Amino acid sequence: MKVKRLVINCLGFLFLGLGAFGLFVPLVPTTPFVLLAAVCFSYSNRRIHERLKRTPFFGAFIVNFEEKQGVPMSLKITSIILVWVSLSLSMITLHTLWAYILLSTIGVGVTIHLLMLKTKKPMQCTLHSEVSEQNANDAVFKKTCS
Repeated sequence: MKVKRLVINCLGFLFLGLGAFGLFVPLVPTTPFVLLAAVCFSYSNRRIHERLKRTPFFGAFIVNFEEKQGVPMSLKITSIILVWVSLSLSMITLHTLWAYILLSTIGVGVTIHLLMLKTKKPMQCTLHSEVSEQNANDAVFKKTCS
């Protein structure tokens, strides 16, 4: 059983490394590798899994993925913009017809995939005021979200 956990843990680090590599190389996807790493760590190393969920860049995405809540629209838009900016830079750098065709096809596929993901609904918050019984001038405001 320890060998299985060790192998899954090593796979988690491999996927995390590939995800980090994808931050710098436009054709290598980042998010799928980070999600695979999170799944591996959820089975092999809960401490690293929880730490990965607390990271500012991937934490919310991992939690939304695990709880099947969907992806916030702002993250979809940001991801699509970053995909097309990085692919456009690659096209300019390579400056060949095959690169334009290949990278455009990849860009369209990734864009369609991102748009087809479930969109997380934004929280609806309301503000309620309560007047203090001791002093009518002291109002307490409470925010409730659902």
